[in-house]
Formats: sequence, C-alpha cells, structure tokens
Amino acid sequence: MDLWTHPRLTAAVASQDWAVLLRTYRRLTGISQTKLGGLVGLVQPDVSDIERGRRRVTSVEVRQRIVSGLGIPPALLATVGERAVPPPVTGLALTGIAPDADLLARVTNAVGGAERVDTATLDWLDRLLAEHRRAEDVIGSRPLTDVMRQQLRTVVDLHSGARGELADRVVRLAAEHAQFLAWMAQDQADSAAALAWYDRAHVWALEAGDAGMAATTLSMKAHMAWSGGLGTRCVRLAEAARWSVPGTSLGVRGMAAQMEARGHALNGDADESHRLLDEAQTLIGQAAERPEDEPPWMYFYDETWFALQRGMAEMHLGSWSVAIGHLTGGLAALPDDYRRDKAWYRACLAHAAAGAGEAEQALTVALQAVPDAAAVGRPHAWNELHTTAAALLRHRAPEGRHLVAALKAHD
Repeated sequence: MDLWTHPRLTAAVASQDWAVLLRTYRRLTGISQTKLGGLVGLVQPDVSDIERGRRRVTSVEVRQRIVSGLGIPPALLATVGERAVPPPVTGLALTGIAPDADLLARVTNAVGGAERVDTATLDWLDRLLAEHRRAEDVIGSRPLTDVMRQQLRTVVDLHSGARGELADRVVRLAAEHAQFLAWMAQDQADSAAALAWYDRAHVWALEAGDAGMAATTLSMKAHMAWSGGLGTRCVRLAEAARWSVPGTSLGVRGMAAQMEARGHALNGDADESHRLLDEAQTLIGQAAERPEDEPPWMYFYDETWFALQRGMAEMHLGSWSVAIGHLTGGLAALPDDYRRDKAWYRACLAHAAAGAGEAEQALTVALQAVPDAAAVGRPHAWNELHTTAAALLRHRAPEGRHLVAALKAHD
C-alpha cells in the first residue's frame, strides 16, 4: 500500500497540519522522533515540539525539508497549492454541526417565546433524548444531527416559560443535548464543533448545578485529546474531571479514572495506567450495584464497555496479547446491532493482532469490520483499518495486500 493513501496523512497534507502529519507518519512507519528528525533535518526536541503543538511550522525551508524528507507525493501537494489554507477556527464561529448564528444567540442567552413549561413536557423530552442516544448506537450520528439541533432549539425556547426548579431543569436538559451534539460532532471528526459544544454543555451544567454533566464534559474532552494522540492533555483534563467537580456518581468518577489511565498509556506509563484502570474497575463494579444513582447518559458504562477501554489502553502500551484478550471478550458481549461500535473495536482488535504478529487473525477480524466501517464507522474505524493494513505491510505480511484490496473495494 502507498503510505500516502492513508486518510489521516492525506487530510494532514491537505490542511498543512504538520503536527498531525508527523505523528501519523511515525505511527504508521513505527519510527522514532529521532529517526524522523534525521529524515527531515530536525533535531528530536524540534520534532517533539511540532507534534505537541508547541512550535508551528511557518518557514518555507522547514516545510520543504519535511516534504522532501518524507517523500510527500507531488500530486497531493498540487491540490494544496490550488486553494488557500483555511484560517484557524476560534471561538464559536464554526462550521459543520456547530451552532449557527441564530442558534448561538439563542442558546447563549436562553431566550425564546415559549408557553409556560411543565414537568410532563420535560419528562417527555428526557425520554426522547434517551431514545435518540440509543438510536445513535445503532445507526450512527449522521442521521440524527439535524434532528438533535432542532430538538435543542425546542429546549432552549422553553427556558423563557420556565420558573424556579423547572428553569434549572431546562438548563440541565440543554446541557445534555449540547453534550450529545458534541459527541456526534466528534464521531464525525469535526473537532472544532465538538469542542464548542462541550464548552457550552460544561457552562450550562455548572449553571444548572449538574456535577455529573460538568465532569462528563471534561472527560469527553480528555477523550478527544486521546484521539488526537495528546497523552498529557488527556491526563490533565481527566484529572480536572475528578477533582474540580465534587459530588459526582461512582460511574462518572470511574469514567474519569479510565480516561486518565488511557492518557498515561498513551505516554507509555504502564504503572500509572494500570493503577488507574484498577481503580476505575472498582468504581464500575460499585456503580453496577446501584445503577439508579447514575445519570441517564451513563447507560453504556458497564463491564463490557470497560473491557474494551482497557484493551485500547493495553494497545498503547504494546501489550498486544493482553489487548487481544480484553477486546475479544468485550466484542463478544457487545450487542450485534451496535454496528458503529462493533466496527471500531473490531478494527482495534485487528490492529492488536497485527501488532502481535498474528497476521491471519488480523485479516479475518479486519474483513469482518470493513462493511460496517465503510457504512457507519467513518472516519475512525476506517482510519484504524488503514493503520492495520500499514502494520501488516510493514511486517511484510501478504495479508496486508488483501486488506488493502478490501478497503479499496469499499472506497
């Protein structure tokens, strides 16, 4: 497989995101920062600073050294030259599924012209949100995005007609909708929109006095950092979810602990990662004894889910066989209609098998994941399958070519 057909690399070239480009290139090729620096004429600390966002690549000379040293194809660069690089996104002036100008004004100021609201209306909206969350597990986020945006408009319009405790409950419900929209934006790889919605959800949660949601938004921002390969940021956000919002449930605390563990795993700190994973496992066991104490959005947090998270942490630590055990067990217990999650964790399992040198197993599992990854698992599961193919080819396993052919057939 041509390395430069990988979706993350092509996207990084198109946006001239040098940090993502260097991190992804190293992940796919398995080389160190020192070796990559030798290819592009940079010392290891400079490579590290670029990857972590501490240093921006602004010099034409440095860009050219990266292009030449890594062998970026001219065809990819030609498409970049035909359009201006988009300006950095700041604040809430975002695209995708982020708030548009009208919605932003309304959700920020919580104004509208609704009739007086009552408990029965809010109970119905609570149930409707819960049903949409479960539907998203099955069909993915894209079919629900517009629906949830309109539903949030409805909730915000209720605020002007609410009084006392009902007004607080409307704000809490708005926070839950914003958090769900953030998750769907993240699922669609729209990071800027996801951060905007998480920030809005966090502020509303604090306004409503909802400690569980306030902590959850920090944990989910930690998850975003983990997805971007930023281990230290993941750790710090997860720590904030634990100590800055007291009074959360056992499950919410367990989620923060496992997110912190995954950040340490990303940084290669096995001892701290395992300590926090053990702590999270204890918390999830205790939470399972009193499910009524958990907030409604924590419905998925159970031993099956935790086993899958633990498997991903072990992948970062290079404990491939241990990861395979956790991922296999978790997948066996995951409901069959969770197509998107099945695709993602199968892709992770295929990657772990490739890392363990089990090429045949890697191909078998990857081929099981391909249809759902193509249909409801883009971009995350799809990218992970490309990473698996690269790992197989790096080890000169013929199964890599078979997986590449299967991926091309679904492109």
